[in-house]
Amino acid sequence: MGLLSNLARGLVRGADRTAEITSKRGPKSFYRSRGAKPTGYITSSGKFVKIKKMVPELVVPNLKGFPLKAYVSYKAPSGTEQPLTAKKLFMETAAVQIEKDFREGTFDSNRLEKYGFEPSQEDKVFRLFPKNYVR
Repeated sequence: MGLLSNLARGLVRGADRTAEITSKRGPKSFYRSRGAKPTGYITSSGKFVKIKKMVPELVVPNLKGFPLKAYVSYKAPSGTEQPLTAKKLFMETAAVQIEKDFREGTFDSNRLEKYGFEPSQEDKVFRLFPKNYVR
């Protein structure tokens, strides 16, 4: 008896998993017809009111005469540029201006905001604490 009941339960469970997903079985954001979001709302009288701002607008550029294709082959050679590191970013942005000011004698270590450094993390969305640093 145990074998038949397990077999029957397996068939029922398998059938249940392959059942059609309806709005009652899916999440709150599920809509039939490919899961697309509605472009309006239904009034109390049952009429659908379309809202122009909710309709997606596809902006497609004119690619007539454009030489590149939309596909990159896997056989294409990998790039030769080295990955961007913190040191490389600093050398390309702030170090140039710091070096120039140092040569001219106008460098002031108390005014680092001029080069993009921030003295405090007050009023920041993501504050940098030691626990946020990569270990």
